[in-house]
Amino acid sequence: MAHLIDSMAYVGETPWHEIGNALPAKQPIEVWAQKAGMDWQILETPVCFMAEKAGALGSIKTFPEQKVLYRSDSHKALSVVSDRYQVVQPREVLEFYRDLVEISGYELETAGVLKEGRKFWALARTGKETVLKGNDCVKGYLLLATSCDGTLATTATPTTIRVVCNNTLSVALNGATSAIKVPHRSSFDAQAVKKQLGVAVAQWDSFMYRMRTLSERKVKSHEALNYFLRVLCNSDTAQDSGRGLTNERALKKVQAMYEGHGRGAELDAAKGTAWGLLCSITEYVDHEKRSRGPEYRLDSAWFGQGAVLKLRALDEALALAA
Repeated sequence: MAHLIDSMAYVGETPWHEIGNALPAKQPIEVWAQKAGMDWQILETPVCFMAEKAGALGSIKTFPEQKVLYRSDSHKALSVVSDRYQVVQPREVLEFYRDLVEISGYELETAGVLKEGRKFWALARTGKETVLKGNDCVKGYLLLATSCDGTLATTATPTTIRVVCNNTLSVALNGATSAIKVPHRSSFDAQAVKKQLGVAVAQWDSFMYRMRTLSERKVKSHEALNYFLRVLCNSDTAQDSGRGLTNERALKKVQAMYEGHGRGAELDAAKGTAWGLLCSITEYVDHEKRSRGPEYRLDSAWFGQGAVLKLRALDEALALAA
């Protein structure tokens, strides 16, 4: 099976089963572009078709309302989009971080290309960090990702990573993520996005205060079961478990992780707490959920159904602690 990750580079521990190029810390953007496989451009051309004539070859016509996007290096076609589609180049995603790295103390940790160039991302550590009970460390990151096939708006997402298990969770307050999204019908203005992110990144302390609250909320066994049913099965109560319970494996897995088999489950902040409930879901989504491979699981955890599941888990945990 072909890898969903086309290419990537990383600093630190090898992620995703040794996929990617290892880099020393504090490399320039130009090196990241080369090693992450992001040193190419998205080119475009009008959609063309052959208009046939009886008994002879016809003429080539264009369809100006749509265009084909393709890679400059391999000339591989990526997608067919509207002529109004605003392209964001792979290099622009990395350049977004240049002043953040040089002035604001950010440090790139991973960057790469998914689906043969249809989606690409970069992830940088912000320098924010909080330690919960039992030395349970959570660090702040900023994820910037986009697509050229219409499946993802250009999205900047403040993200947390729990160090003990490398679980990711988008910073979210009041039931909504702090992500800044720029649809492809609009041009990507990096500086405008950074101004909006200034507010989102400033929400770190408020968000981690709520995570600390989760770590102090002790949970009874029936509360844990009802939580997992609501998150995984969309059931309001345990009595609904006989109806629509389609993911018994997932339920058993997260329960086992919560009860001590998850990474960091025995730390004081997680053991028997609402924080532990949330961490068991994020660990399941990021590392255990069935998929065609770790690369597909990553795509889901950051951009797809896995990300939706983690946000629902966060909402339910906060409701439990309210």
